[in-house]
Amino acid sequence: MNRGIWYAIGAYSIWGLFPAYWKWLGYVPAPQLMSHRLVWSCVILIAYIFLTRQWRAFRRSASNRRVLGVYLVAAVILGVNWLIYLWAIASGFVVESSLGYFINPLVNVLLGVILLRERLRAWQWLPVALATLGVVYLTVMYGSPPWIALSLALTFGFYGLVKKTAPLNSLHGLALETSLLFVPALLWLTYADVSGQGAFLHTGAIADSLMIGAGLVTTIPLLLFASAARRIPLSMMGILQYIAPTLQFLLGVLMFGEPFTQTQFIGFGMVWVSLIIFAVEGFLTHRTQSTAVVAVAE
Repeated sequence: MNRGIWYAIGAYSIWGLFPAYWKWLGYVPAPQLMSHRLVWSCVILIAYIFLTRQWRAFRRSASNRRVLGVYLVAAVILGVNWLIYLWAIASGFVVESSLGYFINPLVNVLLGVILLRERLRAWQWLPVALATLGVVYLTVMYGSPPWIALSLALTFGFYGLVKKTAPLNSLHGLALETSLLFVPALLWLTYADVSGQGAFLHTGAIADSLMIGAGLVTTIPLLLFASAARRIPLSMMGILQYIAPTLQFLLGVLMFGEPFTQTQFIGFGMVWVSLIIFAVEGFLTHRTQSTAVVAVAE
């Protein structure tokens, strides 16, 4: 099997198993946990850039005002996404969080249509409509929208939209984003410690190691993802990306015992069917286009 496929499976599997890691730190307030994730990710990423002798190129790119502006917006959106996600996991909403990442690809499509004036193929409208129907069904049945899922999907969708025009690669991009939020995150952790609410160095060596490890578990899948993206087609990455929310969903139901009612099954089912249609349509279109290119070349 292509090494890139294994890298992609590794990245998405780690992301899918993230809830188990964050649950171990469920007693740490979400703002603190997000701040630790930012601080330690920044330290690890900058150290990696130094060790791989990429510092000059990174510093040269990061000194551009336009680049800084783009990544400041991306950093704020990413910070909001991480905060909602960490709070949701700690509060017992692992299943609903997984829904957010199931519908995220379709949110990306809608953002492309609305903001970038991209055109959808005829069969692409069906999964978008079906997923929307699933969300509407859940909203009507529960009396309120699944706001955690929608918030995660929208923030990650807008994050991807900003990164679409961003000039740096994924490694340098995340290093710059975490660098821009490093000082605010460090100030928040300092405030929490001074006010007697800080968890770091006050809850035991294992907890401290897990908080520091938050940076490592953030950067490892990123590096695997970057390596995979260079080796396998984007269409393959698009199919493999559903590993993450699927594992997260299974963790929520099987490991953490979150309820999964008939109402949720119907709403989720509409989203799942829409994703199957979306993936099959994309695969068939890609294969048809590839065949056409080969025929023209011959």
